[in-house]
Amino acid sequence: MSPSAIVPQSDQTAPASGHANNGQVEQTVENPVYLTTEPKEDFDWKITLKGKVVAITGANRGIGLGLATVCLANDAAEVYSLDLFEPGEEFQALQKANLKRVHYLHCDVTSEESVTKAIDQIVAQSGRIDGMIANAGMTKHQPALNFDRPQLEQLFNLNVFGAYFCATAAAKKFIELGIKGSIVFTASMTSYRPNRAAPSAPYGGTKGAVRNMAHTLAMEWAKHGIRVNSISPGFVRTQMTYYVERAPDWNLKMQYYGGMPRLADPRELGGAYVYLLSDGASYTTGIDIPVAGIVGAW
Repeated sequence: MSPSAIVPQSDQTAPASGHANNGQVEQTVENPVYLTTEPKEDFDWKITLKGKVVAITGANRGIGLGLATVCLANDAAEVYSLDLFEPGEEFQALQKANLKRVHYLHCDVTSEESVTKAIDQIVAQSGRIDGMIANAGMTKHQPALNFDRPQLEQLFNLNVFGAYFCATAAAKKFIELGIKGSIVFTASMTSYRPNRAAPSAPYGGTKGAVRNMAHTLAMEWAKHGIRVNSISPGFVRTQMTYYVERAPDWNLKMQYYGGMPRLADPRELGGAYVYLLSDGASYTTGIDIPVAGIVGAW
């Protein structure tokens, strides 16, 4: 469709019937929200989270904690960690260094009710929510024939259903408050190709689902001004990648793969998330950004 074919709906009227125009009743169709997302003259083109309230699932440690740190460094007004586990020393240190800007809410993302309650608490406390990072997840590396049904359900409940509940709860609140919010999923490079170091078909399947879900929700929610994207990290130094540095000659293997032969600091992922959460990404939706310095491992 050419740009000239896109006509603001509020400028269009329709007759009440297909007969004569005399005395017809005009029906005005409301302008879709997505047509009001174009930047205005006073738009701030900086990549910043200034004034934004961001929720991150699983931010008490690992990648989520790194993302919280980077969001704060980029002027997020407040960051909430929605996590099943109590905060550890690292998260408490982040709270202490950012008084009144970092919060923890107990949340089980596999429970739609728990997620909705957490989102409501954020809005009650901070007055708004601008961004949701659906990051909480788990992995299990073993041959496909060794997985049983409970293990599969655990992976899919957390990685897929949990992400879905977070996205839909956030979207409902964005629509309710009239906020053009941003949702970012943590996918994985295993959603593209197998992890050669430790393949896991079910884990890769969950992350493939997440990446596809981001594309579809982006299409569906654009009319509300909501953007949905995903990030696919490669090897990141967390408790989930303990096996990498324990493997014999792991450093030589990393060099063999090419690129940057090391594991990433979780904070090195943050720039991509900040961009997608920021207003600077106002025309970016439905994409996945791979953040993987080790090129040939995937």
